[in-house]
Amino acid sequence: MKRLILILFLLLPCLSSGQDRGLNDRLTNDLSRLPAMDAAVDSFMNVWSLKGVSLSIMRNDSLLYARGYGRADGARPMVPGTLLRMASVSKLLTAVGIMKLQERGKLVLDTPVFGPFGVLPEYDKYITDDNYYLITVEHLLRHQAGFTQQGGDPMFSTARMMQEIGTSKAPTAEQLTRHLVRRPLAYLPGTTQEYSNFGYLLLSMIIEKITGEDYEAWMQREVLRPAGCVDFHIGGNFYADRFPGETRYHMHKEAKPSDSYDGRGKVERCYGGNDIRGLSGAGAWIGSTPELARLVASIDGIPELGDQISEFSVYQMTQRLSDEIFSLGWVDCKEDGEWTRTGSFSGTSALVKTFPDGECWILITNTSTWKGSRFSRDTGALCKNLRSRFSDRLPVRNLFDIAEQD
Repeated sequence: MKRLILILFLLLPCLSSGQDRGLNDRLTNDLSRLPAMDAAVDSFMNVWSLKGVSLSIMRNDSLLYARGYGRADGARPMVPGTLLRMASVSKLLTAVGIMKLQERGKLVLDTPVFGPFGVLPEYDKYITDDNYYLITVEHLLRHQAGFTQQGGDPMFSTARMMQEIGTSKAPTAEQLTRHLVRRPLAYLPGTTQEYSNFGYLLLSMIIEKITGEDYEAWMQREVLRPAGCVDFHIGGNFYADRFPGETRYHMHKEAKPSDSYDGRGKVERCYGGNDIRGLSGAGAWIGSTPELARLVASIDGIPELGDQISEFSVYQMTQRLSDEIFSLGWVDCKEDGEWTRTGSFSGTSALVKTFPDGECWILITNTSTWKGSRFSRDTGALCKNLRSRFSDRLPVRNLFDIAEQD
């Protein structure tokens, strides 16, 4: 009886939501099993004390392998459809949204962000540095707008921003923008680059301004559903905010409680240490690795599933200009066709890597390590190692077809 109650408790969020999670409900771990590779992933998890990992492997737009390892939440195992925070992989989604607006003639990459001909002129009255009027949409996409993280990333310094702005709640995107544009830029836009989460928040606001819609709702309808992704959401800050099917996040064992982003007191850093929702298109999306593979399949230039952006847009997003210039949405694109997008913050590490032969590996964890963002290098090395050992042993089939079954 107790076991039955436990099962019903674990299933209740999905049953009560009434939502058809599509691919996420239909894929199971039993569909993907390669014992030697699975053992290697388990060993990697043991080394880094990871509670759960989700891995999806796609080749030429066919999903060959999708499996969850470890635990999602308590007794609930990680499965292919488990939802996870993907941190800065969210920027890839936002960049796709911008490219679709460009294809529809709503903007071009050279469109100014501020000024009388800009997308967000309502903030001009707060600007004290005229160099802001030089910032373009492309500068935001490439982290070349002049923003700096010196003194702390404002997107991860919410308590300080609240104090500076004089608000008792986490500032809205509008409040934060009004405050931050008063600061002088750190460098002339386009002359160098410095990674900026605030820049991608501005891109989220640009999407809202141009479409006249909520960023999340527009992205779900115009970017995600066309790719076959029905279960992507802007994530919540606390455990109580989790979505049906979402994992629990964990800190590494040496981690200590941190101050809540909104001054509520001490919290586990992955649940309240940062304002996840406030990141919006810079880092707030959650989804499963198979659906993330569907998104990649819709922007990779491979014709099997069809792309939702033009061949020219794919080229613009993946063009390698130099070692010192970020790609659009992707963090690094090599000329041979190896593209990389990483993401990490407390409780999450995510990697998306495509290879010249059409293979794409996506791995997301639900546990932080003490290495922080540097852990992406280790997951990248793991995927390359597994690929060299097991790529030719992956089953030849397409698990995406599961989504089409009744």
